[in-house]
Amino acid sequence: MTAASLKKHTEHRNQNTIRKPVTFSGIGIHTGKIVTIRFCPAKEGTGVVFKRVDLPSQPIIPATLEYVCDTSRSTTIGIADIRIHTVEHVLAPIRAYSIDNLVIEISSIEPPVGNGSADVFVEMIEDAGVEMQEATTPIVKLKEPVYLSDGDIHIVALPYDGYKVSYTLNYPESKVLKSQYHSTIVNRDTFKKEISPCRTFSKYEEVSSLMDRGLIKGGSLDNAILIHDDVIFSKEGLFFPDEMVRHKILDMIGDISLIGFDFYAHIISIRSGHKSNFTFAKKIYKTLTMENS
Repeated sequence: MTAASLKKHTEHRNQNTIRKPVTFSGIGIHTGKIVTIRFCPAKEGTGVVFKRVDLPSQPIIPATLEYVCDTSRSTTIGIADIRIHTVEHVLAPIRAYSIDNLVIEISSIEPPVGNGSADVFVEMIEDAGVEMQEATTPIVKLKEPVYLSDGDIHIVALPYDGYKVSYTLNYPESKVLKSQYHSTIVNRDTFKKEISPCRTFSKYEEVSSLMDRGLIKGGSLDNAILIHDDVIFSKEGLFFPDEMVRHKILDMIGDISLIGFDFYAHIISIRSGHKSNFTFAKKIYKTLTMENS
């Protein structure tokens, strides 16, 4: 079901794309190779789609839930054996800037990692400029709570007149990550100031295992925060005292955007990751389409 088929909604806004193509090249965290990503304007009703321009057929993969094929360390979308990894860092600012129609050309299996945050993608959007289109799209309001609990992971979406995300990070075995909380309205201003600069992070034990298996050839302190015991390793120090929980919100915004249309709700999460974000997004999608069809 598409946004156009949702009937019982209370608000509309104009669809948006970008004014001009814009390109960035940088290292891919998995491959360690240089990757080029290009944002291109798209006509009304296109949606947000990725295009693998490095392959002969240049296949297009829509950034929607039905194409998610892996959520083990990041969110991966794909068709058949064609994959694009770590889409969440790209999709989060696209959602925050209310861009509905965009072709994302990419020259490898993953976007460039930048510094491990979404800053480079915000810069691309602002360089290109956001262009309003004539067609409209509904903003669907959640009417009833939606929740998910799985062990110590809990997520709930509550009816709310806007889009808000609140997240509690909790790693009780780590003094550094023991407890962090942040809450924010999601729009272009708050995203740029509070969320976009926040880099991915990992505990040393996890990174060491991945490096031994050659799974993060492009990973370094240039694009991640590393935590070993109670020590934080970061090339420029922390941008925020609670930078880690803010990055979790970044991931969640990107993952939830795969629903494919705008909605109003307050999402409250405790310890969720890509897998649970994806499961919860499917529950929200089902609820919103049933409530509004």
